[in-house]
Amino acid sequence: MSTREELRQPQRALPFWLSLGTVPLVLIEAAFGGWSLILLPLYAWWLVTFLDKILGKNPDQPDVDTPEEDLIWYRAITMAWLPIQLCVIYGMIWWVTHGSGLNLFEIVALFFGVGVISGTIGMVYAHELMHQKDRVERWLADLLLASVLYSHFRSEHLLVHHLWVGTPRDAVTARYNEGFHRYFLRVLRDCPRSALEAECHKLDRAGRPHWHQSNPFWRYAGLQLVALLLAFMVGGLFGVVLFVLQAVFAIWQLELTNYIEHYGLTRRYLGEGRYEHVKPHHSWNAAHFASNWLLINLQRHSDHHYKPSRRFPLLQTYAKSEAPQLPLGYPAMTTLAMIPPLWRRRMNPRVRAWRAQFYPDIEDWSPYNQALFPKPRS
Repeated sequence: MSTREELRQPQRALPFWLSLGTVPLVLIEAAFGGWSLILLPLYAWWLVTFLDKILGKNPDQPDVDTPEEDLIWYRAITMAWLPIQLCVIYGMIWWVTHGSGLNLFEIVALFFGVGVISGTIGMVYAHELMHQKDRVERWLADLLLASVLYSHFRSEHLLVHHLWVGTPRDAVTARYNEGFHRYFLRVLRDCPRSALEAECHKLDRAGRPHWHQSNPFWRYAGLQLVALLLAFMVGGLFGVVLFVLQAVFAIWQLELTNYIEHYGLTRRYLGEGRYEHVKPHHSWNAAHFASNWLLINLQRHSDHHYKPSRRFPLLQTYAKSEAPQLPLGYPAMTTLAMIPPLWRRRMNPRVRAWRAQFYPDIEDWSPYNQALFPKPRS
């Protein structure tokens, strides 16, 4: 177990700053184009996966009672990321629209790399920040999400996903045998609507109209409009197109992550629209060293859903007896998810083993597979 004294040491937090390595790489890609455009995918997926293979899994269990003032070096990277990301996005828009000399293929590849930064890293940091009580951190989350035109994710994640994960009401829980491409279209359709419905339901309980100024969708719309206007000011209409392009790539990477986090896992149906409480075994766990450094322990997802307010340095890992385990870290698993037949071959046996381990009494899983049970009551 990591002691409080160990967590205070800056060098213990340093590996979680691995994300900064993406910044010089995107600058190299922008300057040289050509084959250099594979650098960011190589770094974010293949190098991290290679390091996972070499370093193995991290069994460390940090002291969960560590006070927040001892986590300053961990919190600093999430607090500092917004200006870094904005400089990358708008800097690349300016570079391309002011005579970079890159051809169309190179421009698309470059903004795929920008999407790696804003999606693989920026959205993960926004996820950490939105769960905190500090008002500044929540605003940073909103600004990061606006920079990829996905502001509704905050409402959907906090008000829908965490409450209804593993049930038909949660669109983000990937169903057994559901391929990623079908899943992706489904969440793009369903999640904005469910997020708005959740916020309107809050307003109903408070006795306020849906168009009340406290509805965060006004803020979401305003922040996203400002982000688009900045793109126009920097690069004109083509700058707006490039901004939207990186946002699409970022959203795709976020939803790839969401897809693998709960694939095929369901909470026991108790009848009358009710489900059991969320437990560690309702999320896939991965304790790999390097990918958890890059993704600030997001792969310790079982503990995150069990204790959502716990900051990322303090998240616990679980043994196979307590939570299902992914065979590889997220970078490798998201790559596999893009090829549904290979994904099913690797993951469906694990889902069936999970069912036999945690729910040996359930013989007929077809209602769960097809989401036939009633949606949970509000």
